[in-house]
This record gives sequence, structure tokens and C-alpha cells, in this order.
Amino acid sequence: MTYLDTHVVAWLYGGESDKLSKAANRGIQGDVLSISPIVVLELQFLYDIGRAKDPASKVVEALSRDIGLTVCELPFTAVVEQALYETWVRDPFDRLIVSHAAANEAPLITRDEKIRRYYKRAIW
Repeated sequence: MTYLDTHVVAWLYGGESDKLSKAANRGIQGDVLSISPIVVLELQFLYDIGRAKDPASKVVEALSRDIGLTVCELPFTAVVEQALYETWVRDPFDRLIVSHAAANEAPLITRDEKIRRYYKRAIW
């Protein structure tokens, strides 16, 4: 299973896969793709403030249909327990996204430099 950061989901939905690195594109090919539920919330937040054109439900539904994207159902308490150790990040969205991947010992595709510096399974 490979997790996707919010911006990667937005780019895939917008048909902007050319923004992904070669390694990120390889990471997406042939694996089960998943997102943390916090990515859904962040997508909706971006829609609510006018930075995204479609609501989160439409984005997730389309990518679920088109590329098999799933929303991980790991219990929230397990994610929060992991987040207690991710003290290097202050952004609550990033902290929970990383923690979700870390709790499952899974890769996370992200362009975010700070995440890549601290989360050893990050791919870009």
C-alpha cells in the first residue's frame, strides 16, 4: 500500500501527473493507493476556501473509480498514537498524513521537502 499526500491527489485529479517525479510515478504504478481520511478533510478545506474547484467527495469518488484510490480505515486512535511521536511537524494535516503512513509502515508520495527529510519512507 502506498499513501498519497494531498497535493498529489489534487494533481492526479486535475490531470497533472506531469508534476510528479519519475520516482513518484513509479510509486503509483502497480500498488494499492490509499489516503488518510485527513486528506479528504484537507481537500474539502481547500474547496471551502476557494483553492479547489470541486468538493472532496467528488475528487475521491473520481479517483476511486479511475485509479482505485481508497481511504484507509485504520482506527483514528492508532494514527493519533503514532502522531505523538512525529514532533518535527507542526501542521496538523501533515502530521496526521505522515502518521497514517507511518502507522502502516508504508511509503508516502509527497513533494514536501520537510516530510521527505524526516519520514524515511517518503517518495519523490
